[in-house]
Amino acid sequence: MLSPSDLGAIWLTIKLATVTTAILLVLGTPLAWWLARTRSGWKGPVGAVVAMPIVLPPTVLGFYLLLLMGPNGPVGQFTQWAGIGLLPFSFAGLVVASVFYSLPFVVQPLQNAFEGVGDRPLEVAATLGAKPLDAFFTVAVPLAKPGFLTATILGFAHTVGEFGVVLMIGGNIPDKTRVVSVQIYDHVEALEYAQAHWLSGGMVVFSFLVLLALYTLNPTGKKK
Repeated sequence: MLSPSDLGAIWLTIKLATVTTAILLVLGTPLAWWLARTRSGWKGPVGAVVAMPIVLPPTVLGFYLLLLMGPNGPVGQFTQWAGIGLLPFSFAGLVVASVFYSLPFVVQPLQNAFEGVGDRPLEVAATLGAKPLDAFFTVAVPLAKPGFLTATILGFAHTVGEFGVVLMIGGNIPDKTRVVSVQIYDHVEALEYAQAHWLSGGMVVFSFLVLLALYTLNPTGKKK
């Protein structure tokens, strides 16, 4: 059965995934729109930077984020100067790391959806007097709804499945930075296989339901 420590890890993981996904949708939407519409020579480099967490080992990303947010890093020095304190080994630090780690899983589906909208609907909106911002919210966003659905599901699920990054940045502090993946690792290290089975089995079911929702609810994945 699930222990209070397991339940605490589950709650913290859900909280982290929810906050991270919300932030990614806010920050990732304008970035995805720019990547979908720009003809700038910066599109390639920016797109590559966004996609880097897909190919980088999580521990590498976590290591450099730890250096940046540590007491001698530029981000760490700024947060200390601002009175915020250090971000590593805190929930806020987990959020920052998760935003970077899950960024491509939100930006790329949104970029593909915006590219699929094309120019024609926006041109029609412009001829009817819609300003660019109005056309974005009333035309582009509704037409890109499947992309938002995919981005939300993938961003949330990918954050739930984190291990290397959250372990590097958050450590293993109960009820503060110990998420489900770290809790499973602790159970295995302690040879508590029954408890590890409960949590791991839940993650398997969760992963299946996420993929089922993705393929069922997203109309772009349905055959015509």
